[in-house]
Amino acid sequence: MAEFVEELAEVLPQLKVLREEPMKNHTTFRVGGPAEYYAIPKAEELAKLLEVAKKKEIAVTIIGNGSNLLVGDRGIRGLVIEVGAGMRIVRTEGCKLYADAGALLSQAANAAASAGLGGMEFAAGIPGSVGGAVTMNAGAYGGELKDILTSVRVLTMEGEYKTLPVEEMSLSYRHSCIPEKSYIVVSAEFTLVPEKEENIRGKMAELREKRLEKQPLEYASAGSTFKRPEGYFAGKLIMDAGLRGYAVGDAQVSEKHCGFVINRGNATAAEIRQLMTDVQERVQSSSGVWLEPEVRMIGDF
Repeated sequence: MAEFVEELAEVLPQLKVLREEPMKNHTTFRVGGPAEYYAIPKAEELAKLLEVAKKKEIAVTIIGNGSNLLVGDRGIRGLVIEVGAGMRIVRTEGCKLYADAGALLSQAANAAASAGLGGMEFAAGIPGSVGGAVTMNAGAYGGELKDILTSVRVLTMEGEYKTLPVEEMSLSYRHSCIPEKSYIVVSAEFTLVPEKEENIRGKMAELREKRLEKQPLEYASAGSTFKRPEGYFAGKLIMDAGLRGYAVGDAQVSEKHCGFVINRGNATAAEIRQLMTDVQERVQSSSGVWLEPEVRMIGDF
């Protein structure tokens, strides 16, 4: 729809809109077909971008760093908005840390360390953005975003800004109210605790070593593929079902950590999805537990 791009050029002249942009370039799985339109707006451009898309009846998909996504091989129709490089300011004030939604968690955790603020160490190695992490209440090594989050500023699809205190966000394991209300995270406020920088850096280094030792970081993946079932560990259930190293094409259950599905190089989204389905069915057959995907699937498969 050429008039959509033309109108955007009039109202947001600095915003670059890409056409048929390969989503494999924007996901850590390194798979995914083209987005019909793709934009990485600055914070002040976001509301106007939504307004024009709504006016032209263009479907909108919001993504962050693409670290928890599986995008279909046929891509995504409509407009994909990446809350990313255009929204990455992080600052500290006293025991507070304020971060734009596009800031990487590693960036925010390092800013906290430099300011002598502890409590965010667990997040340093999570390869997501602040917005994505808030949306799914990301966590690792016993910590979750809800433990340190104070409030979140969001934009509704109608273009209204709201500030949500953490108590109103329905935060639980890998869940918040953000997706069900179609909110877009704009920024977040965290409350941390004073700590010596050397202690913070030491803990971050310790967790980094654990990740390198136990996770298949040398391969493209979306991190933990399945949510942890209550009372179990997904990786152990998958291993006990005899699926270590199980592959569909170039998609494989990691031999290093069975909770990770990896792309060995040329996997397709269809292969990854088929492998995930196979894992779910085999695990249910062997243990009676149905694994829920932690990975968000979007686009046309």
